[in-house]
Amino acid sequence: MVSPVASSIDRLAGHLTAGARVTVLTGAGVSAASGVPTFRGPDGLWKQYRPEQLATPEAFARDPRLVWEWYDWRRQRIAACCPNGAHQVLAGWRERYPGFTLITQNVDGLHERAGTRHVLRIHGSIWEVSCWSRCAGSRPRWPDETVPLREIPPRCSHCSSLIRPGVVWFGEAIDPEIMKRCLEATPASSFVDVALHGPAETILAEIEARLRRRG
Repeated sequence: MVSPVASSIDRLAGHLTAGARVTVLTGAGVSAASGVPTFRGPDGLWKQYRPEQLATPEAFARDPRLVWEWYDWRRQRIAACCPNGAHQVLAGWRERYPGFTLITQNVDGLHERAGTRHVLRIHGSIWEVSCWSRCAGSRPRWPDETVPLREIPPRCSHCSSLIRPGVVWFGEAIDPEIMKRCLEATPASSFVDVALHGPAETILAEIEARLRRRG
């Protein structure tokens, strides 16, 4: 007897034909199997703070060193993580389907490390930084994968002002250019054709296995 989950996976795999336009939206669950720490990591100093106390412009203006100590900790933890099977499957789909779009709420960069190109990052990247003063000499954002940071808080090489993580903090607007390219969010979960619940790396691997059998 075919289980309801297997039946739903078969149904979804049936939609993934060669010319399909595929859009995938990922969140924290896709990186769970990689061991990426959540906002409320249980270790050390950070269990004493709520995310709202650290991931805001106000928190940075008040205590940039504290905020950067947290981000430096997160960057070191993420740097030690590897893409999991879910990231790998989606990277393969990016090459297979010309109409493939990957939108992620994650800032960990594991989709890119798995090989996915042109990821739309709603909340930015923990591996990018920008000048807090928005000086004329610097770009709006630039990559910085230094682990651990050599100086906390780090400073802009153009104006010596502080730099900040290239992420969207609580209370900040999402980049309008990203919003133009993303799907409009709707409360439509009850109307989708197929809803699959389970670990992303398991569900995506099963869908990929069916696609491979189909050839």
